[in-house]
This record gives sequence, C-alpha cells and structure tokens, in this order.
Amino acid sequence: QLKLVESGGGLVQPGGSLTLSCAASGFMFDDSAIGWFRQAPGKEREFVATISWNGDTTYYAESAKGRFTISRGNAKNTVYLQMNSLKPEDTAVYYCNFGSSMEPSDYPYWGQGTQVTVSS
Repeated sequence: QLKLVESGGGLVQPGGSLTLSCAASGFMFDDSAIGWFRQAPGKEREFVATISWNGDTTYYAESAKGRFTISRGNAKNTVYLQMNSLKPEDTAVYYCNFGSSMEPSDYPYWGQGTQVTVSS
C-alpha cells in the first residue's frame, strides 16, 4: 500500500529556514523520482522541486531556485526539501509524491502534507 508521510513544517519568520522530510513506502522508492509540491490557501497545488531516482538530477520551480534544495537522504526511503530565505509567499501545505511529472493532476494519491507558515 502506497504511503507518503511529510513532516518538518512549522512557523518560521521571513528569511528563516526549514527542512521538510518525505518518508515513503509501498512502491519501489529507490527506482522512483520524487517530487515536492505545495498548495497555498485559495490556490491550486503547484510543483516545487523534483529529484531523480539516483539523486543525480534535480529540477526546481522558478520560485524555488536558489533557495530550496531537494535531496535523497541516507535514511532509506526519505527525501528532504531544505528551504532557505523563506518568504511569506512560501506559506502553503507541502506534499511529496513519487514520479517525475511536474503536473499535480497526474498523481491520484496524496499524503496529508505538512504546513509551512512564514510570518513575522
């Protein structure tokens, strides 16, 4: 059974940092690209970043470039999203999912997400 668990969100001041974690099971994690997405209040879910199955290739949304870093952890079945220089517009629920598509509608299943709030 596919299971995705996001964690690490919280309240942070503008300019601060957070590291999100995605723990996954139920599929061939080591053979899968993993992506991060987010959904702000009143907005559609959008792509943030993705990493290839072996970690060699990453791709970021323009809003994330230079501030966010996606990585595959040493812990099995875990992917991280390091977020620096956070802005109020980064406030959203963050989700991870397996696959290389940047289109949220391509994913039939989502975890519960983790809330990130950037506010002073």
